[in-house]
Amino acid sequence: MKITRIEAKRVPLDLTRPYTIAYKTVSAVEICILEVETESGLLGLGAANPSPYVVGEDMDACMAALAPDRVEKFLGRDVRDLRRLCQDLHETYPENPGAKAALDLAFHDLFAQHLGVPLLTYLGQYHEKMATSITIGIKNVADTLEEAQEYIDRQFKILKVKLGHSLEEDLERLIKLRERFGAEIGIRVDANQGYTTADLVHFHQATQALKLELVEQPLPVGEEDAIRGLNWEIRKTIAADESLVTADHAFQWVSDPKMCGIFNIKLMKCGGIYQAQRIAEAARFAECELMWGCNDESIISITAALHVAFSCPHTRFIDLDGSLDLARDMVEGGFILEDGFMRPNGKPGLGLTYLGV
Repeated sequence: MKITRIEAKRVPLDLTRPYTIAYKTVSAVEICILEVETESGLLGLGAANPSPYVVGEDMDACMAALAPDRVEKFLGRDVRDLRRLCQDLHETYPENPGAKAALDLAFHDLFAQHLGVPLLTYLGQYHEKMATSITIGIKNVADTLEEAQEYIDRQFKILKVKLGHSLEEDLERLIKLRERFGAEIGIRVDANQGYTTADLVHFHQATQALKLELVEQPLPVGEEDAIRGLNWEIRKTIAADESLVTADHAFQWVSDPKMCGIFNIKLMKCGGIYQAQRIAEAARFAECELMWGCNDESIISITAALHVAFSCPHTRFIDLDGSLDLARDMVEGGFILEDGFMRPNGKPGLGLTYLGV
């Protein structure tokens, strides 16, 4: 099971629908696809779409980190030594979570393929299926309602609404959504660092009747300590995202008093499954719930996130819609999506069929 080839490929991809969040509009993405082959002929796949705004790594840096001379040290290594490989990744790529994630995912895919079981079986399965949210970007009320109707017609049960440009417009959109679709539809919101502490308090008071599931990253990175002064009724609904990148951040968030009730773990932030498990353990120790999120990503990394999410008993939320708006992907399979619910497809490894770049 020695590694004989590692090759990274950069792939530009259009989105089927551009979207706006608090600090940018996105219409296309670039994804790194990583192929890792062993002497036995197994092919493991990894993927990366790092966010320079969140982790300081762009695609140029990711590809440079995966250049042949940088990955040469992993050639000849045995993928059955999975834990040591992942530890070495963390030491080799301290500033490249995307590159680290791509290798980590491919190694996990290969290891589980070698065992002949889904990765989730190796990790230990706690969940069978779970409803994913699907995201609506920042737009006016009419367009928000139109897009929400489209998703509900496709049987999605949970909407995640991007906020952060205008508090009053945010509240109007949410009120109209609840009026139109009723209590049976779940609503989560993501302010993408767009609020002040005063905004957050006002938002919490104004939305009590709307029964929102959570508020993701309301305050800018660096202002986290302000959250500690808020009462627990507000803090327990907050899902830390951009402020929660590494396991070290996780331990800061759970120190007394813990700043939030929910951790949003993204493989592209932390550097793959191995590091995500460290964050998940910190959350479990502090009795925080888990949300698993994503960027615009290939089915490869979305599936990997799904597997590790379903291995954690304290996973309560998944927001793994990142591959649904890609105009094309490089793989098929991975997960099954039915009526808004996701589950792995039960095939060995990540259960992927590679179509090529």
